[in-house]
Amino acid sequence: MMMLTEIQRNVLYASIISDGEITKIYKNSRRKNNSYREHYGISQEEYRKWKVAFFDGLLYITPASQCVRSASLELFTNLFPHFYRKDGTKYLPFTLIKNCLLPHFIAILYMDDGSLSISFRVNPIKKIIYLTPHIYLYLQCYRKDELEKLKDHIFTTYELSFRLSARKDGHGFILKTTSVKETFRFLELIEPVTKTCSSMLYKTSWDFRYQKEIMKWKSKYPDYTVVTSSSDRSKPYSPDEIKLLNQLKEIGYSTNEIAKVLKRSYWSVTYKWQDIKKRN
Repeated sequence: MMMLTEIQRNVLYASIISDGEITKIYKNSRRKNNSYREHYGISQEEYRKWKVAFFDGLLYITPASQCVRSASLELFTNLFPHFYRKDGTKYLPFTLIKNCLLPHFIAILYMDDGSLSISFRVNPIKKIIYLTPHIYLYLQCYRKDELEKLKDHIFTTYELSFRLSARKDGHGFILKTTSVKETFRFLELIEPVTKTCSSMLYKTSWDFRYQKEIMKWKSKYPDYTVVTSSSDRSKPYSPDEIKLLNQLKEIGYSTNEIAKVLKRSYWSVTYKWQDIKKRN
């Protein structure tokens, strides 16, 4: 049977959980083995090409039907009972998921079935628009107890905090980041995996998305400042922190590196540095 690399396992299992499926073998079919199939919209084609490139020919695209496919293989026959109940419904295979430890796993779950959702608050007195970004994983096709276990796996493996959020469709729940800080930590975690997929930057890069949001809001409120909501951002900096921030900037530290040293978020350091430059 074909052996998958660790990256391929993480990408494939996440894909089957989300947008992909293992096809069924129907009675009187001449096929001996199951295969993989993943439908997509035309706007998602570049992302699918990017994903398929992980598999060295195991998966391929049929543009006319807008599908990612595989040949009928023993690999998928063996995987089928791990992902499907006897009635054909999907379930989360934690015997496999417990070994999905790479950021590729959570990145693909998100790119397939997630969104970077932004709520906002307009303060007309201060002329500030506050953006609050959250990561959602739309996995409502799975039962609540399964999502609880997946949430625990994400926390144990990636140290990321999600909570269940109620929905009216499916089994009634999805996963959502618990804070703005966790949203940025999530995007930082998957960035090494997702940075080469330019067609998905709108949901994987806050820098990219933030600039789009600024343009959108500036067209409506040209005199307003657009900032990201964060409790960390409003926490005062001590004189020692300000001194260290200046020193690190002078010797060439990046904002991400400074954030780690100061134990602050990327955006907290960004806003503080902007404030320091204005005062000087």
